[in-house]
Formats: sequence, structure tokens, C-alpha cells
Amino acid sequence: MYSRIIFISFLVLPFLGCSPSPKAIEYGTDFCDYCRMTIVDQQHAAELVTQKGKVYTFDAIECMIQYKQDNADTPFALELVNDYLEPGALLDAAQCSYLVSPAIPSPMGANLSAFADQKIGLRMHREHGGKLHSWQSIQSQIGSH
Repeated sequence: MYSRIIFISFLVLPFLGCSPSPKAIEYGTDFCDYCRMTIVDQQHAAELVTQKGKVYTFDAIECMIQYKQDNADTPFALELVNDYLEPGALLDAAQCSYLVSPAIPSPMGANLSAFADQKIGLRMHREHGGKLHSWQSIQSQIGSH
């Protein structure tokens, strides 16, 4: 009986550790996987998770976009960004609205912030000016290539 439990454990455990899921960013401790700066800003941080479950953290959305472009051959299961209005809350990048505005500086100088949806993005655009983007359009605007 015990040998059967051990056998089943060896079959199941490898799959449990590899499922793609977000990891809480440890602000002030974790480093950006692109620029190597310490991640301290809870309004602009971001995270990528591979299909195998490896997590990459970033101090700014622009770092994540550049890392993703530099590693285009890596399949990412999750692309997450912090919600500017709810610091520390990681959201699906594809569902967010993005504002590039000098009125809201980001850690790496792109003045890029993410908002939970388009309505909030439009409101922040009216309040702070700048240019509003979708996930697709911001990726083509920001990047090293």
C-alpha cells in the first residue's frame, strides 16, 4: 500500500510543480529579469510565466515587453502587469488598457502604466493626457526591435 502511494506521488509531483501560475512579487527583494534593478514600484511591476511554470519578474512593463521580444521563442502562458490604481494587483496584460503619459512616470522612463480596463484607461487619459493603447499596440510601440 505504501509503495503504491509513493509510486503515485512520483508520477503526480512533477506535474504539480510545473503548472503556470503567478508568483507574488517580493518588492524590495526581487530583481528585474531584464534590467536587474530591484523591484520596488508596486504600480508598474510586471511578470511573465512560461508554460513550464518558470516566473520572470520586471520592475516596469516596458522591461517585460523588451524581455518578451528578446525571447520571442519562449512560450509564455501568463503575461501579467500591475494595475496602477490597485498597487500590487497582477492582471492579465491582454485585458488591460495602457496609458503613456509624462504625468505618470514609470521606473524605466517610458511613462507607461496599466489599468484594469478600457473605461478606467479612458478616464485616466482624460485626467492625465498622453496616449492610450491596447496590449497589442503598446507592444509595437515599446521595445528594442
